[in-house]
Amino acid sequence: MENLSGILFQGITGKILSGILAISLTWTIISFFFPLNIYIETVSILLGLLIFFKNKLYLLPYHFSKKDFTLIGVASLVILFAGAFYPYISDHFGYYIPTLEWLTEYGLVKGISNVDLTLGQMSVWHIFQAGFSNFSDPFLRINTVLLIIYVLYTVERKNWIHLCFLPALLLFSQSPSPDLPGIILSLIILNELIAGNKNTSLLFAFSVFVFAVKPTMIWLPVLVLLSSVFIFKSTSKHLLFGIFILFLFFIKNLWTFGYPIFPVAIGDLGLSWKPNPEVVKISSKFAVMKTYDMQYSYEEIQKFSAVDHIKNWFSLKGIKSKINILFILSLVIFILFTAIKKRKFITFICISILIKSILVLAFSAQYRFFLDVFFVIFFVLSYEYFNQKKSIVVFSVLSLSFISMLSFPEIMQKYIPSFRSGSLAAGFEKEQLYKPSIYKYEEFNTFKVGNFNFNVVHNYPYSFDTPVPAITPAYLLDDAKAGIFPQLSDKNNVKKGFIWKKMSSDEKREVQKIINTIKNTYKQN
Repeated sequence: MENLSGILFQGITGKILSGILAISLTWTIISFFFPLNIYIETVSILLGLLIFFKNKLYLLPYHFSKKDFTLIGVASLVILFAGAFYPYISDHFGYYIPTLEWLTEYGLVKGISNVDLTLGQMSVWHIFQAGFSNFSDPFLRINTVLLIIYVLYTVERKNWIHLCFLPALLLFSQSPSPDLPGIILSLIILNELIAGNKNTSLLFAFSVFVFAVKPTMIWLPVLVLLSSVFIFKSTSKHLLFGIFILFLFFIKNLWTFGYPIFPVAIGDLGLSWKPNPEVVKISSKFAVMKTYDMQYSYEEIQKFSAVDHIKNWFSLKGIKSKINILFILSLVIFILFTAIKKRKFITFICISILIKSILVLAFSAQYRFFLDVFFVIFFVLSYEYFNQKKSIVVFSVLSLSFISMLSFPEIMQKYIPSFRSGSLAAGFEKEQLYKPSIYKYEEFNTFKVGNFNFNVVHNYPYSFDTPVPAITPAYLLDDAKAGIFPQLSDKNNVKKGFIWKKMSSDEKREVQKIINTIKNTYKQN
């Protein structure tokens, strides 16, 4: 990768990050044609080991001192311990695992959003995770590995403030959540910009890669683009690699979702496999309700005045309202800080963050979409304050706090009852000292509508270990409401993809039978 695009920065983490980028892009291209199965993984690992020994990359860690190794070792043990807890983020069961199952079984499937709209995202980070999930990382803890890489970067670059962020990020280590790489990689790129890294070609490429991992991180490519043009005076050729990644991102989304950017139905190219407009509309209504933490119906929200929209967003029941208030307060503080500093680079950061914030507030102002803003603002405001000693103290105290929350989830459930994911946390089990904890359910029923044979999880809302092709009960209801149902483009080949078709009267009756079966199952339990 370094031979093609140059060196991001010297050291072991520079090579690791370049490797992550290279593998992710390569596997994204491969997944259009082949599943990311054990054969792809085996070949990739053998090539990696060959290069590792041929170029003597095992010598790279020797530049760390004994104190560095001690810090890396202790922080890594904390990360490994935290990463071994049961997954508890709801998206792990409803989005991450089903996505990985499809990628390892079939690769990128055309029109997969017709089966489950959420699957249309297919984050590049999930492609990266899927490629290692066959035997290298069967417990799906790639985020735990990334946190250890983040520790290596912190020690290698001697930017100790990053240690302050690690404890909060431990909460993302049990699942392949794209939020974690989005936050970590954006902080690394931001740090490199502040440190004066002038490899604008690779910095912009990485910033677009972060956007491909998590599109709500749009502020990062905007920042790097502004810095490249107005500070580093880069030419258009320095943007080519990033533009290629952006093009690949658009093609991936068009292939799986039918539109260039998930979940926004704009840029309609008239593709035959795009999702049904009614299903997209239902999803949009749901996103609006999620903005208000499902505390109001869509019809109630539509009747809000401009003042009501703001007032009700700030006065939601539970912790969400506090996060919303803190978000706006943080933006105001950062705008004032920018005005006082009057530095071009900080101004560009402020502009980028404001662009992202406006887009999030306009589409779906859920707190999880602007969590990264807190990290960025704290990083810029405190960059020069935290030395090694202060950072280690903060890391130690906060790590103990967050691990206590994971070990004793009743603390979260008691004091933060509105944090719904906390109710899924299972606490500490001694087995996780030698094996990461995972859930198994494996109960499902098989049905057929038209030419599509599919599985539906039995008495559970998420299809996290239901064999693909699978449809979650919620999307089955959405399809029935819209009067459509997914069908195979080629009845003999799932890889050829899916389209939606209006149901015949017989198919409607069949779907209604399935829905009744699901409802009766819930009633019995």
